[in-house]
Amino acid sequence: MNRLFLTIITAAIALSASAKENKSFAEASFSSTTADLGFVHEAKGITRCEFEFTNTGNAPLIIIDAKAYWGRTDPAFPRQPIAPGKKGTIKVKFNPAGGSGGFRKTIIVKTNGREKRTSLYLEGSIIPRR
Repeated sequence: MNRLFLTIITAAIALSASAKENKSFAEASFSSTTADLGFVHEAKGITRCEFEFTNTGNAPLIIIDAKAYWGRTDPAFPRQPIAPGKKGTIKVKFNPAGGSGGFRKTIIVKTNGREKRTSLYLEGSIIPRR
């Protein structure tokens, strides 16, 4: 009886592990989470950069939101689901007006993926108008 019970328990654990492995999920894998803008001249105006990602999961990836926590940073993100294996881009506009010196700005990307939130960073140094 103990041997039968042990066999049933072992089989249940194996089936449970197998079911977890087959679960569908989306996952945004970014090629880089930091964009070094270098020296940004205030006089030249808006600077743009992109963060490329791939859906490395096995279910469609939905970008729910991408929000910057500094008024001069404007992210744009794909509104359509990204199929497994496909790439997408978060495009960012950075306005250096009124700034000077070094900066590091954060953009929070929210998805339906396994990692619900990813932090992206813009960094560099603003050279003010003379």
